[in-house]
Amino acid sequence: MSGYAVGEDEIDGLPVTVLDASATRLRAAFAPGTGMIGTSLRHRGEEVLGQRGGLAKYAQTGSSLGIPLLYPWANRLSGMEYAVAGREVGLDPGRTPLRLDPNGLPIHGLASASPHWEVTETAAGEAGARLCARLDWGAHEELMAGFPFAHEVRVEVMLSGATLAIETLLHATGDDPVPVAFGWHPYVTLPGVARADYEVTLPLRRQALLDERGIPTGEDVPVREAPGRLGERTYDDLYVELCHPPAFVARGGGRRIEVRFEAGYPYAQVYAPAGQDFVCFEPMTAPTDALVSGARLQVLAPGERYFARFSVTVTDA
Repeated sequence: MSGYAVGEDEIDGLPVTVLDASATRLRAAFAPGTGMIGTSLRHRGEEVLGQRGGLAKYAQTGSSLGIPLLYPWANRLSGMEYAVAGREVGLDPGRTPLRLDPNGLPIHGLASASPHWEVTETAAGEAGARLCARLDWGAHEELMAGFPFAHEVRVEVMLSGATLAIETLLHATGDDPVPVAFGWHPYVTLPGVARADYEVTLPLRRQALLDERGIPTGEDVPVREAPGRLGERTYDDLYVELCHPPAFVARGGGRRIEVRFEAGYPYAQVYAPAGQDFVCFEPMTAPTDALVSGARLQVLAPGERYFARFSVTVTDA
């Protein structure tokens, strides 16, 4: 026996695929039919991802939890229109699945809880347990209405040892260029540990200055955060230069959780609001509002691919 297994289960009445590593007592659950969200990661039987409103609420409202994919843009846009790669796009909530933040700005893309993912492979062997899925963006009118660039997204999730790795491949399959602005949003929590007692390591070099809406002003400044207790610190901040290796850590209660940006994620949002027992280390392919501002935005030529990978490693401290 390999010590790895793949199975099916339900969370909040919704189907999930479960990846299990018995040797490290790590168990991950993803919901391909609900946006390909990572809905649970349990270590020694305890949940280490913030559950917030749960999977059913995410399916109904897009209120996130766990490890959601933010696609095709992470964070928020400064308005309902953008122009990129030769196209002018107006976002219409009546035509495309759009979420708005408290300021009325489009947030976290168009694919929250999307039912359009297709599982292409599940497998378990000596190396680990794997789940692969694809989303053919160009096949869905409501998605193309808000992001009119034909392409395919493939996600591969691999649980091996103490590490959950998530790879994302964007392939520009049509005749037009495709902007790259997606990200993920891991909600990390330490069971039984008060938020103030989280010991965090933040590998940060430069922080973008934001306006009152959370939109970059175009300026950035050097920053250094010494490792230590989270305490009363709060974050909802964008970082445009990271230390290498970009390994974010939360430690406490005999457990260490590391979120490492391994490829394709040069930017990060750190989110740790007051009164919430989680901290988010968000890998991003482009800064907030890049579709509107064009700042640091990569655009794939037809036929090109973009590969990104990050991992979450959970160990005894």
